[in-house]
Amino acid sequence: MDSAEGHFKKVLHNEANENASDNDSECSDNEKIAFIPTKEHKESDSDEEDETSDKAEAAVMQMLKEEEDREKEAEDPDYGNAYSVSTTEEVIQQASQTEGKDFKVFQHERESQSPEIRKPPEFLKKLRLHIWASLSRAQYVSLLKDFVESEFFVIDGDSLLLMFLDVETQYLNFFYQIECFLQDFTEKGAKYVIVFFKDAEQMYLPCPHFLFLRTALIEHLRHNTGTTVHTEFSHCLSSKWEIFLKNSYPYFIIISDIGLTSLQTDYLSILIAHSLSKKINVVLASGQEYDILRVYGYHVQSVYKHRLFFQKYEGDLRNACENLVKYKEPFMCLYEHLKLSLKRIQKEVCQTIRLLKQLWPEGSDIRRVVCVLACAVGLKIYSNTLENANTSVGAKTKRSARGRSKPLSPEEAADLCRMQCLTVAFLLHMPLSQRAQIRIMKSCWTKQVLPLIKMQQLCMHFALTQLSDTSDWKLDLTYLPDLNDDSLLINLAHYYEVEYIKELKKELGKEMENEYQCLWDTVTKLAAKYSFGDAFPIRKTSQLFLEQKQTFKDYEAEIPNIGLIPVKSGLVEDYAGDVLKDLPVLESNDPAVTSLIKYKEFDELCHWHSGRPLTEEYERIRCNADAKSKDPEERRQIQKLQTFRHFYGSTLEDSASKLIVHQEDVSRNTNAAVKKTQKKHKSKAERIAEENSRRLKAKEEKKEQEQWKALCVPTQKEIKANLTVGIDRLEKFLKTLKSKSVKFTVEMTGLSACLEAWKEHCREQGNKSKDLSKAVQVMRRIHILLEKYQDLLEKPHLQKLTRYLRLLGFENLACSLSGQTEESNDQSISNYTVEVGPARFQLQYMDYYLLREERNDPDPRVQHFIPDTWQRELLDAVDNNESAVIVAPTSSGKTYASYYCMEKVLKMSNDGVVVYVAPTKALVNQVVGTIYSRFTKKLPDGLVVCGVFTRDYRNDVMNSQILVTVPQCLEILMLSPRCQEWTKRIQYVIFDEVHCLGGEIGAEVWEHLLVTIRCPFLALSATVSNPEHLTEWLQSVKRYWQRAENRIERSSRNSGNNFTGKCKVKSKVQEQKKSYRVRLVLYEERYNDLEKYVCSLKDGDFIIEHCHPCAALTVNHIENYGIPSDLSLSPRESIQLYDTMVKVWQKWQRAQELDPEEFVSFKNKVVIKKADVRKYEQELKKELSRWIVLGQTQKVNELLEHLKPKPVDCSEQEKWKHFASFVDKLHEMDKLPAIFFIFNVNSVECAAKNVFFNLLKKQKSERDPNTERQKERLRDELRKVKKMLRKFNPQDTKKLSSSKMEDMVCLLTTKQQLEKRLKRLTAIPSVCTYADSKAVDEDTLWKIFHRLRFERRGYLQQMMALRGIGYHHGSMSAKARQVVEMLFRLGYIKVVTATSTLALGINMPCKSVVFAEDSVFLDALNYRQMSGRAGRRGQDMIGNVFFYDIPLPKVERLMKSNVPQLKGQFPLTVSLILRLMLLVAKADDKADARAKALSVLKHSLMSFRKERYAEILKIYFMFSLQFLIKEGYLDQEGNPMGFAGLVTHLYYYEPSNFVLVSFLVKGLFHKLCQPIKGSTVFSEDVLEKLVLILANLFGRKYLPACSMKYKRTFCQSKVFLEDLPQDFADAVNEYNTKVEENFAHFLLTTAKLADIEQEYRLPLSKTDFTSKNWHGSELASYLMDNTKSISAISPFACLSGVVDNDLFHGEIINKAVLRSLGINVTNCPLLYLTKYDNQGRRRPLNAYALDFYKHGSLIALTTDNWLNEGDAYDALKDFSLLIKSIGYDQLVLFNIQYSSSLKQLKMKQCFFFFLNQNITE
Repeated sequence: MDSAEGHFKKVLHNEANENASDNDSECSDNEKIAFIPTKEHKESDSDEEDETSDKAEAAVMQMLKEEEDREKEAEDPDYGNAYSVSTTEEVIQQASQTEGKDFKVFQHERESQSPEIRKPPEFLKKLRLHIWASLSRAQYVSLLKDFVESEFFVIDGDSLLLMFLDVETQYLNFFYQIECFLQDFTEKGAKYVIVFFKDAEQMYLPCPHFLFLRTALIEHLRHNTGTTVHTEFSHCLSSKWEIFLKNSYPYFIIISDIGLTSLQTDYLSILIAHSLSKKINVVLASGQEYDILRVYGYHVQSVYKHRLFFQKYEGDLRNACENLVKYKEPFMCLYEHLKLSLKRIQKEVCQTIRLLKQLWPEGSDIRRVVCVLACAVGLKIYSNTLENANTSVGAKTKRSARGRSKPLSPEEAADLCRMQCLTVAFLLHMPLSQRAQIRIMKSCWTKQVLPLIKMQQLCMHFALTQLSDTSDWKLDLTYLPDLNDDSLLINLAHYYEVEYIKELKKELGKEMENEYQCLWDTVTKLAAKYSFGDAFPIRKTSQLFLEQKQTFKDYEAEIPNIGLIPVKSGLVEDYAGDVLKDLPVLESNDPAVTSLIKYKEFDELCHWHSGRPLTEEYERIRCNADAKSKDPEERRQIQKLQTFRHFYGSTLEDSASKLIVHQEDVSRNTNAAVKKTQKKHKSKAERIAEENSRRLKAKEEKKEQEQWKALCVPTQKEIKANLTVGIDRLEKFLKTLKSKSVKFTVEMTGLSACLEAWKEHCREQGNKSKDLSKAVQVMRRIHILLEKYQDLLEKPHLQKLTRYLRLLGFENLACSLSGQTEESNDQSISNYTVEVGPARFQLQYMDYYLLREERNDPDPRVQHFIPDTWQRELLDAVDNNESAVIVAPTSSGKTYASYYCMEKVLKMSNDGVVVYVAPTKALVNQVVGTIYSRFTKKLPDGLVVCGVFTRDYRNDVMNSQILVTVPQCLEILMLSPRCQEWTKRIQYVIFDEVHCLGGEIGAEVWEHLLVTIRCPFLALSATVSNPEHLTEWLQSVKRYWQRAENRIERSSRNSGNNFTGKCKVKSKVQEQKKSYRVRLVLYEERYNDLEKYVCSLKDGDFIIEHCHPCAALTVNHIENYGIPSDLSLSPRESIQLYDTMVKVWQKWQRAQELDPEEFVSFKNKVVIKKADVRKYEQELKKELSRWIVLGQTQKVNELLEHLKPKPVDCSEQEKWKHFASFVDKLHEMDKLPAIFFIFNVNSVECAAKNVFFNLLKKQKSERDPNTERQKERLRDELRKVKKMLRKFNPQDTKKLSSSKMEDMVCLLTTKQQLEKRLKRLTAIPSVCTYADSKAVDEDTLWKIFHRLRFERRGYLQQMMALRGIGYHHGSMSAKARQVVEMLFRLGYIKVVTATSTLALGINMPCKSVVFAEDSVFLDALNYRQMSGRAGRRGQDMIGNVFFYDIPLPKVERLMKSNVPQLKGQFPLTVSLILRLMLLVAKADDKADARAKALSVLKHSLMSFRKERYAEILKIYFMFSLQFLIKEGYLDQEGNPMGFAGLVTHLYYYEPSNFVLVSFLVKGLFHKLCQPIKGSTVFSEDVLEKLVLILANLFGRKYLPACSMKYKRTFCQSKVFLEDLPQDFADAVNEYNTKVEENFAHFLLTTAKLADIEQEYRLPLSKTDFTSKNWHGSELASYLMDNTKSISAISPFACLSGVVDNDLFHGEIINKAVLRSLGINVTNCPLLYLTKYDNQGRRRPLNAYALDFYKHGSLIALTTDNWLNEGDAYDALKDFSLLIKSIGYDQLVLFNIQYSSSLKQLKMKQCFFFFLNQNITE
């Protein structure tokens, strides 16, 4: 690891890698006070209830205030107890120290300020601490999570440079590494720009090599790649940069946290602070990792404290920045006494370029140009400087020069330049394939030579800078990355210094000689003033240029035989046979084969974690839900759970729709149905049944008529009095009716009443403007009558409608309806016209009331609604046993097919199984509730309808007909050799939210399931942008299964031993018609339109502007990507777009054609439907794109600008201060219920409390001061009455005298009256609550609240719920979340703040969705999922989406972004391959198991139609097999051995599962877990060590390296995890060494599969360095070392001296391996004891698990360990589940070695219990 740790330290600060230790300084109390819930007793007789309520309210008020105060304190944290570990940070660059005394660059201003440099100002200390605290909280995330075309990010160019700076990296290899980094982003679809700030260039002057690299990099990226490079910004606080950020609002900026010097580090800190203050997130350049599909890095979220810091210290930041970048007249000093102005070098370069243009007017290769310029200018300036120094320096100077290096003479400098020219001649002609073989030299330049080389690097920098401005000279800039090769130059220097003089003279070759001659001649012409001699001989002096130390690099031990261990397995041959035939295989007598570990064959007979037998029969017999359970407590718990699920389900489904399913013989019924349809005559029974049905309908109709008769007049009056209220009442009544004729009568009456209301309004208004919403209701009723009751409309009705249309002024519609052409002359009509064209009126004013295309023909399969065509297609797919991919918007009704599918399977038999796969446990609970609400079925004992299987809860897994599970748990069953019988019973699998295939965690599991199931499936999602691609992939999988099943069937028939024939269940499944078709069902139309609003705050008032979807577009976006398909417009927005188009381009030719009144789909149409408007919308969008084609981009820009809202910026503080007022504003606008999405757990709770606190204050301010006194008096009276009542014994009322009886009755009456009065006084006023008390009855409400009685903060949540407020996030318990979900669904709670937990499938529809906080997690996918909640079908006509102070560029990107495409994941891990081999080896049905394993291996979505990826997967499969065989998990026949079972059960924790086994094999746990002598108790030290070991294995959360920059005394946690105990660390190192060796052998073996042509091209610019051999120079061949082994190394990496042996060190692999192989070190199961970032700094592990074990405080993890509460909770829960997995019964595990470990198990169980206790508390 020395190279990784040390490479950057040669040029960077000596960053501290010591472990931080605790200090004895005081610690402020950051602990939050937990609210202790009180147990609620809902007893009306309790005289303490009201007092308790008031006291609790006061306590809540006090608690909220305290939390508010604590948050204010936390805004500007005190880091007084933190101090720097690295003192060099505060002095000067180490880099300049390494420069030596012979070369320095000075700035006059800096010299005068040297004391300030040595001791930085106080503000810079504050800045560093602020940045340290911010960066330490960085989250390690996937940077391109769901990346889309409209997102882009910024890379700071200097940070990019710093990532790869290394004194040992050769020039071309440096460019190769940078291009690899950028290409990894580019090929993953990322869009980025690179920014180099002008002023940052000054900071490289002391390091000319890096300055030259920087300049060359800028020019290369500009000219040779398609990357956008910005160099116009002076510095990071410039106004231009701020404008750029505001207009573009990048996704994030990649910035380094450490520079070459302390000055540059401070400059980068200012850049970080500024970016975060502008709401731009920051990603650290260090610590980034990547795999084939993703890039991971440390992401810092911009939060309020960053804005606050910038506001507070803006002046200081600007002064600091100005001081850092302000330089005056820099000059350099050679050999301490030769001073030289840099301006003079610039001037000389400029003059020399003019001369060179005259010499080479036709231009040339950039390598030649830069070489001759650097040599000529360098020699001229150096010679001139020496001359001046010699004439001006006397004897005194000579005496003082004794201690310094003697400068080179001009002749010696010329020798150096000649060799540089020769080096460039080699670069121009010698191919990279031969340069890669150049000898690796250890020699370095002498102190005399270095200053001259550095001066020439400055000359090169200035030359490139000047040439970049030269447009009139033709230069070939292709090979900018190859201007220099220091390794080749040193080789040449060594040759001419040592070998040439030993008479080892080699010919240059004619071509090389001519090239060199030309270059040197040009140099002499450019420096004609001085005579530097001819081109030959190359060395004219004997001056030594190289330090004569060790010359050549020693190679390590010889690499053993290359080849694969042979594997005799049919699965391996079937899958990777085509790759294997091209690879070498080791002989059976090879040491690598003969030394293989031989364990006994593995055979798993019992559950490893419980010791119970592994048989399906056992699993199926045990039934948790069996009512005959012998344990009464267990039975009671099961009944309680079932009761809750029924209740929870009732909030999801209307209880009336509960479906009772009975078992029946489907085939018999089907035959009966067929016979019935063939009958021509009805039987007597059928005729009687029909007659009875008719009578019943007539009776119902009569009853409904009488109801309407009673309500008719009051409803008409109400419509006239208040149209809105009256219409609502009318529509509610219509929903209760069943008779169509009665509904028609009601509609006609409603129409007349609406018209009267309109006429009355017109008379009142006179000539004033009219409220057209009243006319809208008239037209709406006409629409309904014409569409839904057309069969009942007779001539008088039509005449009436015609008259009403004329009355509204729609003469053309009246004529169209009546079929007449004459116009009406009735003058009275003109008084009631709407004065708007009929089409415009319908689009602009009726808007969301326009009817949708709906079918009128019922479907017998659906009871409660008429399904749309696409829904029928789904039902057809289920009926035909077909698979289907369903992509339809949220709330469109796609899940109905899932329940239809369940019903079908339940009806067919008692054995068939439906599996419902949901991505989260919350969604699992919801589906289970729905199933309980919908289905009941009488089943034999031991079987149940519904089972659940999640990671921490399982119930009735194998004995249920409907299993609801998460993907990881179903995968366990699918790949288990013991569950084959059960998997064959599966008849359908339903995948909900299938777009999780594109997620970053666990996505590969979805793939495994989709390719291993043999039955049909339904895959549901609302957000898949490439459903066709997904469907094609799934269809290819089904075709594979069709072939596989045919093959299995043939094989079974031929063998005469049909295994599946024994299975009765299978035979029943086979009776079903098999279908391998995969349908794609697409439905893009939302039931409700969504309208977007941008909200901002100005002077304490809210500005809410409508945001037109087209405002999000730009001309570039339309040109490059078109208009997104799901960027839909509401009818009103379509009209708005048309009007703006007409306004912007008054001579627009199609204006008349697209006028709403003239548009072909609208003209003379009485009922314009949504489908018609969609045609109009599409036509307008096409026209908008056409404008760009016609060259009217200026008009389009003007149009889009006109549509844009103009939000006002406000501070974060103001935003949250007025958040409660914003909720009030939405309440006034009738936009509640609403979900407010906030991405930070703490902010979610704070926002909800803020709203709650606001309502409490409002109530307090509006309360009468006498109220408190009245309440107190009533309580006293009530207490007395109750005291008197206690004297009467209610059981002995018969013995009471009549007078006493009267007294008791009187007291009871008084008590009731007092309670009523007290209740009125204590009731929450309606203006102080958002809760709808009518939505839920009191009993149900308290039943729901009962679930909160033992919850943390349960009472606070209850009080908030009573005011209609709730919050919802992943760190809450399931019970607390369910309470919020139920009350919100029931309509009681109206305001919910939530994280993205509500985005994924949870059924919580609302009227409005509010995005209240920006976040990196607010991406296109989450936006679609979250905004989809808005608009409740059947309740809201439109959904509202509000952006509350989200930057406008971000809003625009979210609206126009397409949903990311599903590209798949890297599907294989070593553990998965072991699981597949175990399945194949141990399955009873070998053919089925092999088919499943092959399906997983062959059908990766990532490799679908991508042969290259398919090959990479095969290569990885081969490595995994070799690793498993060498480590003793598989034998050479592919059979599992030894600890294979344990490794596969812990597959989720690779590679820790393999390391754990290595500990077990060595008996380390046995040595550690020794009880205290003479007892069975373990010492605390043993327990702590055990937790330390487990945390190092399974609790690996890396912190950024900079978090160790400062030491700080933390309150309770240690924060940085200690290293493993030495014996365990040695075991890990031994394991890693073996793995690295295996991986290196594998890379060496597979190197021949690389694409060699691709290896000789730079990955981004595609610059080609030909791989053809060239034999034109004897010297070139002599300089090559043919013994150097580089078969598996990138030729670019070879230039830096990397050889095959270096592959045995994991940290070098990514930089060195052949790129075209597609292999990455992340694919290698290494467990790093220490991990380093790009700069060689150690990345510490977070000690959260060990810290929690010690102090048990969740809050301490948030304050000390830099985790937010949600992440801390999830991490601890995951860790506790792991301990549960490996600690439930270690006896089975440890019996292999010893039998004394049962005690250790108990200890682990205690720890698990302790974890659970602390988490829940």
